[in-house]
Amino acid sequence: MRLRLVRDDTDYDFFKYAKTTFGASCVAMVLSVLAWAVMGLNFGIDFQGGTTIRTQSEQSVDVAAYRAAMEPLGLGDVAISEIFDPSFGEDRNAAMVRIQAQDGTESVTPETIAAVEEALQQVDPSITFPSVESVGPKVSGELIQTAFLAVAASLGAILIYIWLRFEWQFSLGAVVALFHDVILTIGIFALLQIRFDLATIAAILTIIGYSINDTVVIFDRLRENLIKWKQRPLRDVMNLSVNETLSRTVMTSGTTLIALIALLVLGGDVIRSFVFAITWGIVVGTYSSVFVAKNVVLFLGVKRDWSKPDKTEGNQFANIDS
Repeated sequence: MRLRLVRDDTDYDFFKYAKTTFGASCVAMVLSVLAWAVMGLNFGIDFQGGTTIRTQSEQSVDVAAYRAAMEPLGLGDVAISEIFDPSFGEDRNAAMVRIQAQDGTESVTPETIAAVEEALQQVDPSITFPSVESVGPKVSGELIQTAFLAVAASLGAILIYIWLRFEWQFSLGAVVALFHDVILTIGIFALLQIRFDLATIAAILTIIGYSINDTVVIFDRLRENLIKWKQRPLRDVMNLSVNETLSRTVMTSGTTLIALIALLVLGGDVIRSFVFAITWGIVVGTYSSVFVAKNVVLFLGVKRDWSKPDKTEGNQFANIDS
């Protein structure tokens, strides 16, 4: 017996509240930009510059005692946070100590790191330091610029590809949806102050690839149905296309989310921001493929039969109230 997540005769009207869903997406994007501008991003060591020291001990982490021990060193802004991980045993207590780059130096010197380790060992003799990572301010600034250029270049390449593969209306709809996904991902990171580093940029690029894949599948079915159903209103053909690919969308997104949720819960703090970004991106990416990309195409209208080009057809606006 075959398992069916979506009935074959599903006929849900995805565009019943097209204006409302598209308006909500626009509001969410504006709020995300405001959160980014007002609260800023919690840049990780990759983008901020400085040194991150991970500690591990048999005793419980005492953040106040750690901070008091480091205060005489005069290191400026020092962030200390306890790491919680369900995979840790009772004798594994971890913390992350972040030290900003010192004036006049590219990174925290080995002598300073040794002094920090010695000060913390005075608090807890059982403490160990599994990893130490350092990034200079100049390098971190270049990484920020390169990261955002990578995201912009990927969006531009996808714009050109969809334009060549389909029509300009499809291309514009796809890029608007991807822009929506990226902005909302950055917005949630700013709102929750989740660490934003190179792994997050990798997650955003992964989100872009996943989202455009889902969008292209629906676009391809839409183009086939536009040729097949020449007399049906554009809105009805788009609804048909989304419903016909709904089973594939649910199965792909659902199975991916199962794996991601497992990683989010059990994967540990090292990859948590990366996994959270992809998990969030899968949700908003699936949403945007239908309620953003398709709404843009619906508003712009498309040519109905590519097999018989007609200069008087195409680039006509659909009747969104039909």
